[in-house]
Amino acid sequence: MKQVTVKIVDEAGLHARPASIISKEAAQHEEDITLTYKNKTINLKSILGVMSLGVPKDADITITVEGPEEEKILDLLVSQFQKFKLIA
Repeated sequence: MKQVTVKIVDEAGLHARPASIISKEAAQHEEDITLTYKNKTINLKSILGVMSLGVPKDADITITVEGPEEEKILDLLVSQFQKFKLIA
């Protein structure tokens, strides 16, 4: 299991457009991928789950990946968050 905690820096928080793209990216992999915010953990492959968290600016989130390619997938997802300027 690999995980990383990051801070959301986008003014709009974790909003629909990038969340949708990141969720679709996660869904392409067999690993178990979760996102945790305020003691709530959801499947990152579910856009409805991601949006249900209502993650605001300055929130700390934890991304966890468990499976054969966990390190590679975690790096890929973090780079997606960076690409959309959601994290610094």
